[in-house]
Amino acid sequence: MADLKEIGKQAKAARYILAGLDTDTKNKALFTAAECLEADAADILAENAKDLEAGRSRGMPEGLLDRLSLTQKRISDMAEGLRQVAALPDPVGEILDTFTRPNGLVISKRRVPLGVIGIIYESRPNVTADAFGLCFKAGNAVILKGGSDAIFSNLAIEKSLHRALAQCNIPEAAVQLIPSTDRAVTQEMMRLNEFIDVLIPRGGAGLIKMVVENSTVPVIETGTGNCHIYVDADADFDMAIRIILNAKTQRVGVCNACESLVIHESICDSFLPKLYQALREKDVEIHADDRAFLEIDGCVPATEADYGTEYLALKLSVKTVSSLEEAIGHINRYNTGHSEAIITNNEAHARTFLDQVDAACVYVNASTRFTDGFEFGFGAEIGISTQMLHARGPMGLKELTSYKYTIRGNGQTCS
Repeated sequence: MADLKEIGKQAKAARYILAGLDTDTKNKALFTAAECLEADAADILAENAKDLEAGRSRGMPEGLLDRLSLTQKRISDMAEGLRQVAALPDPVGEILDTFTRPNGLVISKRRVPLGVIGIIYESRPNVTADAFGLCFKAGNAVILKGGSDAIFSNLAIEKSLHRALAQCNIPEAAVQLIPSTDRAVTQEMMRLNEFIDVLIPRGGAGLIKMVVENSTVPVIETGTGNCHIYVDADADFDMAIRIILNAKTQRVGVCNACESLVIHESICDSFLPKLYQALREKDVEIHADDRAFLEIDGCVPATEADYGTEYLALKLSVKTVSSLEEAIGHINRYNTGHSEAIITNNEAHARTFLDQVDAACVYVNASTRFTDGFEFGFGAEIGISTQMLHARGPMGLKELTSYKYTIRGNGQTCS
């Protein structure tokens, strides 16, 4: 594990340099990185093709292949994400609070970088660029451990980012990708307290559980997305169908896709047949409870397991309820704290849903697909935090900082 410790030493040395960079220097490096990504697109796509070929040969599901796949547009989106991060206010040095004690001490609370951030992630090459951009703008060094499925793509993106940093005379150790795909290296990384200040897992439930249970480095937990949409008795049917189609079928392999549908029983006979026709055109398989089963030809009977499953596929569970309260209870029982939505024209129901549903992001009359750093205007995101402490929801620049107190006196001593 000597190489991993060397990576940690380099990151720790770089963090102090990065913390002292001014905003203009950081922004110039981000713009340069965006240009390098676009200039190197052909090379990155060639390496991504190797990962895709390997994935198909192993029988990787289509939803996961979609996560792994890069296109010219997705590379352009990565570059645009870096430019958006550059355009955002620099959080480092922000004064959060200042107050004066009776003895004359002036105490200020100042935003500072977290230090060295470790990120363990699966099959999403865009995370390599997104993580660099956000961590770098917030003054942090980052150590990345991507999955073996995306190793060629990740290495190509890292090479492009290093080229940009070198052009700007900034240490390449600002971002380091661990080249080994050995699982033992992942285990060692989770115990690298000497060098890593915080660890963030991005991936499926298995990866997140493994990191949370085994890491001795503090963890910010990003969650899986068993996201629900509740169609209320007072819903606009056309709006509901548009939103459900978008949330379920635009991209099936993402954590903010809708996996579970909750329907008020009073509209089952009028709404479900219309919805089914729209979903059938998109080849969505419906797993329905007994009441919904009566209204939909060709659906699959739902089991208890369906209600708690993040499918990441063209599948959707359907549960019927007799009240808003029952809908909220069902959602709070089976959700993963990610993103939940209600479709309704009843403002009182909307307010109750917003207040009582326990999730990082709660929507009224909008798709859960908006739970994303890019869509929130953060430029990109480091992940969607589903925990309560420190950060929740899309994690942007401010969520990658901590704070310290600075105290000014004129000779005071403690009695």
